[in-house]
Amino acid sequence: MNAPLLCDSLLELDHRVATLTLNRDDVRNALTGTRLIDEIVSVADWVNRCDDVSVLVITGAGSAFSAGGNVKDMARRSGDFAGGVAEVAQRYRRGIQRIPLALNDVEVPVIAAINGAAVGAGFDLANMADIRLASSRATFGETFLNLGIIPGDGGAWFMQRLIGYQQAFELTLSGRMVTAAEARTLGVVLEVLEPEQLMPRVLELAARFAAQPAKAVRLTKRLMKMAQRMQLRDFLDLCASFQGMCHNEAEHLEAVQRMLKK
Repeated sequence: MNAPLLCDSLLELDHRVATLTLNRDDVRNALTGTRLIDEIVSVADWVNRCDDVSVLVITGAGSAFSAGGNVKDMARRSGDFAGGVAEVAQRYRRGIQRIPLALNDVEVPVIAAINGAAVGAGFDLANMADIRLASSRATFGETFLNLGIIPGDGGAWFMQRLIGYQQAFELTLSGRMVTAAEARTLGVVLEVLEPEQLMPRVLELAARFAAQPAKAVRLTKRLMKMAQRMQLRDFLDLCASFQGMCHNEAEHLEAVQRMLKK
């Protein structure tokens, strides 16, 4: 399947690992006022329809992972932030809120390689991934209240599921910036690495995931997402059905034969 045509980002597919690089360093990879919203959504949809992809990596080019919303547009009440209440609300629903819906539905593991500042909606974008690894230079901030607005992209939903209500509440209400080291202590990121080691480590982890049986990887990701909202008895019924599917796949038998040879 052909990859989507992109203008503000770069997409590379190598050994079943798709890497999406936000490529608007001129605006610190801001999501609004660029084509990045449309392109992230397009890539998420493509990943789900492309059997050649087993992992999606998201990172940023330049100094930032993503600065989130374009503050200059906010000051001018232009772009995504123009108009009355109903108009702004509709633009959010048709704009940035498509990202959490799209990424939450991605069927393969999503790894955020946080190369620099992840601020506001950029922080939330990182939290929409399954796993986050960060450069030691990365910083994080749920800074919406500093601008007199709320996390309109669903960030409050993702963050408290990631680190718990109390810690998410403190970060959101204080609007303070967090270092990569503190982000690891809080459980926001899995690992902190020196800048030159970030992408090699992310790609090493992605390759490990991508080497697993492809159909079982997608079913496992779906299972882990559904476990968050299902009762145990219903969940076990689902596990039984998914396992029946796995036992009837050629990749299962191939994996068993490889194991037996070892």
